[in-house]
Amino acid sequence: MAMNTRLEEMKMRTRTGVHKDARQSNIIDIEAECIREELSMMQCVSRLTRRMCESERVIIQEDENIVFTRTHKHVPISFMTRQSGQQHSERIFHELGPISNICADWGMVLSQGLLQRKTMAEETLSHLENDPDAVEFLSAAIETIDAVLNLVKRYSVKAKQLGRNDIVTMLNHVPENPPRTFHEALQFIRFVHAIVWLSGHYHVGLGRFDQYMWPYLKDDLLEGRIDMKNAEDLLAEFFISLNKDSDLYPGVQQGDNGQTLMIGGITKEGLDGVNELTYMVLRVARDVAMIDPKINLRISKDTDLELLALAAELTRLGLGFPQYSNDDVVIPALNAHGYKLEDARNYTVAACWEFIIPGKGMEVVNIGAVSLPAAVDEGIRKVLSNNGTFEDIISCTADNIQLQVNNLVEHYRKLYLPPAPFYSVLMNGCLETGRDLSKGLDYNNFGIHGACTSNAVDVLAAVKRYVFDEKSVKPDSLIYALDNNFEHMEELRQRLSGNEFKVGNNNDYVDDFLISLLDIFADACEAVEDNGRGGCIRPGTGSAMYYVWLSKGQENMHEPVVGATADGRKAGDYFSANLAPSQGIKVKGPISVLQSFSKIHYSRIYNGGPITIELSDSVFRTEEDIMKVAMLIRTFARLGCQQLQLNTLNVEALKDARKHPEEYSNLIVRVWGWSGYFCELDEEYQDQIIARHIHLV
Repeated sequence: MAMNTRLEEMKMRTRTGVHKDARQSNIIDIEAECIREELSMMQCVSRLTRRMCESERVIIQEDENIVFTRTHKHVPISFMTRQSGQQHSERIFHELGPISNICADWGMVLSQGLLQRKTMAEETLSHLENDPDAVEFLSAAIETIDAVLNLVKRYSVKAKQLGRNDIVTMLNHVPENPPRTFHEALQFIRFVHAIVWLSGHYHVGLGRFDQYMWPYLKDDLLEGRIDMKNAEDLLAEFFISLNKDSDLYPGVQQGDNGQTLMIGGITKEGLDGVNELTYMVLRVARDVAMIDPKINLRISKDTDLELLALAAELTRLGLGFPQYSNDDVVIPALNAHGYKLEDARNYTVAACWEFIIPGKGMEVVNIGAVSLPAAVDEGIRKVLSNNGTFEDIISCTADNIQLQVNNLVEHYRKLYLPPAPFYSVLMNGCLETGRDLSKGLDYNNFGIHGACTSNAVDVLAAVKRYVFDEKSVKPDSLIYALDNNFEHMEELRQRLSGNEFKVGNNNDYVDDFLISLLDIFADACEAVEDNGRGGCIRPGTGSAMYYVWLSKGQENMHEPVVGATADGRKAGDYFSANLAPSQGIKVKGPISVLQSFSKIHYSRIYNGGPITIELSDSVFRTEEDIMKVAMLIRTFARLGCQQLQLNTLNVEALKDARKHPEEYSNLIVRVWGWSGYFCELDEEYQDQIIARHIHLV
């Protein structure tokens, strides 16, 4: 598609923040209201949704075909932790407190409409009128549905005043009823998705978009109600609208908002789910070229090269997406760990990469990270100081990993999830049984990141090679060097940091440590029989922000910070992100990187975590080059790897952007599991991105 003038102007207004002029600075004092009326936590949360909807100003731009502009800058959610803490001091919260990082069953909600969801709640209420908890929850859910529909009615009245009868007709039908068209389905999602955020939740993903939206587009095309160009224009406007509030959404950095969208893959029945909307999403995301939504593409070893080439065009732009997940690996792993086959086939991803099931998971997929470099470092220091063996180092490392896992799990056994009545409306089984989703759904697992894998493996390989095999480095010399950050020992540091025995070169000597270290991590997670919510512990290989935090420290962080390490890394230097060669390491090329990481037992390491490869923008000069990248993606799948991020970097452009940020306001980079505007990142993240290794295809 080509963006028309209307859409280009809409995008420019969004990037320059024209819509921010309508924002309200006042904060609703929901806490005082709840205390005054002696409301329960359930009632407080439903009241929050109602008050946020009631206080929203109605904004409709004259050129908009999909409406809703958020005007409240602040969602008062801190009262949840304060009020709960006063009643139960032993409770702990995940991140900001409210439920986040899960996915609604958008297909179910579209197929029923909010009015039918309300009817379901009312019917269940009539059957469970003697169950106080059910009555309270269902009454709260009904209150939130009414709040949303009343806000939509106010938008309809405003549209009528503006003479926008097309919008009036649409809003008089959705989201109260199931949509009749692709346009109505987009408008439905825009409203309901936004209200989840206004209810205090965050990292709200959009799930398998091309699966639940395709029936509406398909029918429109068959009936001649729309053509592909107009459909693409609508989708582009929808995508632009998702970027309006990126600066308001909580995250480690602006852009870390979890507005993920999944396309491709097989259906719940095991059939090929790729359709015309799959291709359209990629085309529109390429031409809109903004940080939201974050596109994820499910592929397999047989995915068509044409689709992969189109995806590579987004990579060429430097958007940092799509991120790829391999159905051939992910689905069997989920199925082997308690997920029903039809649910495993229906997986999407959370804010970054963790696998979740739409509408059926109340999983906390990121309770923290195990610092693999810290575990290895402790093993080396303890054992070398006592003249132990390399096997002793592995044993000590395993003990440390188990301790880190146990500490995280024990901490989260006190987890309190506040009620989420409106989010529950969008999930399976909550209204039907009278149980808020905070009480648990079909899947209630925890996920832990096994962070900074490559550095930990490189440390093991270096110590085995130089201390035990060659005996060219004395144990006490190594410990002294680590304690003193290699000061006056540059020759030793250079030997340890050499490229030969490092992850990413398809060297079995090194890669065997990669396999065994992650198997040890899997053993530690599998040793935990119950996470306290009836779920298990899922190990993954993502590092998220921990590649910075574990090297430099972070307030209130449970994970240990590591100084200088035996791979030649100095204290304070960044670790590698996700599954990527350690920073500064020269490898044979991207294929060797994929070959190394393909050896991991992903059947056990299944919380997600992408292989991350940085490509020079010179890789994308011709259409033939694009096809080479597509074939690289196919190679990733055929080697049996799990997830992949391909990022495009021009280091000189990044350095210039540091000097002249005003000239690079639209420069997008992949940070870890999300993309953001380079000039809006903190300096430490800019530094790490500039320092990343670049591969040439």
